[in-house]
Amino acid sequence: MLPEIVTFWHGPMDALRQTCLRSQLAAGHKVTVYSFDVIPDLPAGVGNAEAEAILPHAFSEKLRPPQPDGSWRDWTTLQFSDFFRMKLLAKGLGLWLDADVLLLKPVEIDPARPYFGWERSRRLGNSVLYLPPQHSIITAFEELMVQDELTPKWLSLSHRVTFALQRLRGGSRRLSDLRIAIYGPPALTELARRSGDLQNALPKRSFYAVHSEPKLFFEPSDFAGLIADPEVIGLHISGKGRSKLPPMPGSLYAWATERFR
Repeated sequence: MLPEIVTFWHGPMDALRQTCLRSQLAAGHKVTVYSFDVIPDLPAGVGNAEAEAILPHAFSEKLRPPQPDGSWRDWTTLQFSDFFRMKLLAKGLGLWLDADVLLLKPVEIDPARPYFGWERSRRLGNSVLYLPPQHSIITAFEELMVQDELTPKWLSLSHRVTFALQRLRGGSRRLSDLRIAIYGPPALTELARRSGDLQNALPKRSFYAVHSEPKLFFEPSDFAGLIADPEVIGLHISGKGRSKLPPMPGSLYAWATERFR
């Protein structure tokens, strides 16, 4: 059986993410999106589960205080999801895929081994991630999450120096304000290095062929070779503002929108 795909979402969902979730269903996976609120227009067949049972909403206040109206600030959602995926994996609930991963074929994993890939030459991506529940990377995050200050033992010397200088200058005393990805790919890369799992990472092309070059997805191009490439399992799409625009004719985005309706 293929692993269940799990992810977290907070707020409205755009058409790009809806297309990606449909592609994950089309690959034969059961797909469940965890959220604190009901997600309108969630694609048919995608499950919606309660996020509070995995990681309480109150944990977000360790990252930064909410807005006066209770909504989350800037980076909170991205950093909260870095912890949320580890809690899902610790419970053995499935394979984590970001909602903006377009699957071109099914993902097969060995439940006893980690599953992730290179996002760039020296950094792993955490958009596609599986770890056995007792893996040392999960343990490291669980030990971190009981702290109030959320300062990792694995934090690099350069980040420690930057944070110390920030505090001396009267800046934020929260490490979470230092870098948006402080608990994301850099943390996964360092912890995988320590556990000896870097050698098992999939090549960049497996999931990140268009990640650093979004024009390959959003602009007209000859993408036939890309979607036919046996090494390409899926595509993590760094959409930013482009994900809110209609697909351009002749683009891979337009093809995906038509293919996964």
